[in-house]
Amino acid sequence: MTQITKDTVIGDILDMDESTAPFFLEMGMHCLGCPASRGESVEEACQVHGVDADELVRKINAHLAGK
Repeated sequence: MTQITKDTVIGDILDMDESTAPFFLEMGMHCLGCPASRGESVEEACQVHGVDADELVRKINAHLAGK
């Protein structure tokens, strides 16, 4: 299982497991189909949306580990 980091690109995360989409939607990132948002790193998206990147990475990794 690949570990997600703050440098991981959002499109790569979604391609790996689409069930991670709600974590991004929850933080207000409703443009997941947009090429620009898919090319952002987790850290870049979190900065724009005012979300703690470390917290989001922990949540996504816990979700993926539980599958």
